[in-house]
Amino acid sequence: MTITDTRTIVHDLMRSGQQRLCAAFEEIDQHAQFVAESWERPGGGGGTARVMTEGAVFERAGVNVSAVYGVEVPPSIWQHRPSTRGQPYFATGISMVLHPRNPYVPAFHANFRYFEAGDDWWFGGGMDLTPSYGFAEDARHFHVTLRDYCARHPIADYREMKATCDNYFFLKHRNEMRGIGGIFFDDLHPAGDDGFERAFAFVSDGITTILDAYLPIVRRRMHTPYGERERMWQLYRRGRYVEFNLIYDRGTLFGLQTGGNIEAILMSLPPLARWQFKYQPEPGSPEAAMAEFLKPRDWAEE
Repeated sequence: MTITDTRTIVHDLMRSGQQRLCAAFEEIDQHAQFVAESWERPGGGGGTARVMTEGAVFERAGVNVSAVYGVEVPPSIWQHRPSTRGQPYFATGISMVLHPRNPYVPAFHANFRYFEAGDDWWFGGGMDLTPSYGFAEDARHFHVTLRDYCARHPIADYREMKATCDNYFFLKHRNEMRGIGGIFFDDLHPAGDDGFERAFAFVSDGITTILDAYLPIVRRRMHTPYGERERMWQLYRRGRYVEFNLIYDRGTLFGLQTGGNIEAILMSLPPLARWQFKYQPEPGSPEAAMAEFLKPRDWAEE
């Protein structure tokens, strides 16, 4: 398989995944549709951002696909992978963030990506869930689905990928997780002549698993009644999401450092959020109970 064939196969996977996911999200929303905007990167490559706004279920949802290349790997990559410094690179991937309208429906993030730098290549990605209100039933469903997905692929270790996710989606300055985690992996380059095929199959199955992991939770919570109190709490928790994406998120840094489309990069941010000075939820309230969900737990085993 040539380099051109490999790049085309992976990029086609990302584009077909974008189509399938957007169709599924539109079907459950039943009100709004995704609007597509393609962009070109002056340094090489481009992508297509598809964004839904003001839906009945999703206040904002974005599913982006990009393929970019350049003469020198940006710092966000070589600082994590020093051997790639100074190398030409190619990267393609799919990234999505969904911010629901109902505070009882959790926000969702996923991305899958493929990199080449010099003679090296690897896959990365994962998915995680960020609820405003914690439900053990939802957390178990999400993590059991991810555990079973990993179990279908010998190259994947659910516990290791869950721990990586818990460590990555952690707000150090708040000393709390962003949500209830999920799985996250990087540097996936299995050994052997069929290493690429096995990694590709894992990523392909991961894109399909997104709907199995997330949509049952959306359907379970999307009609739950809520009022101003729940809405204000949701906006407050969204502030944590903004803090993570602007301070720690490597995908955001990669996009900015490679001159990507700024609107597509910042699509991950919620349309509304709030901050309140020294806010403390009322003891014994559902809002206060959320603190117990922002710690690493073996949800798939509970």
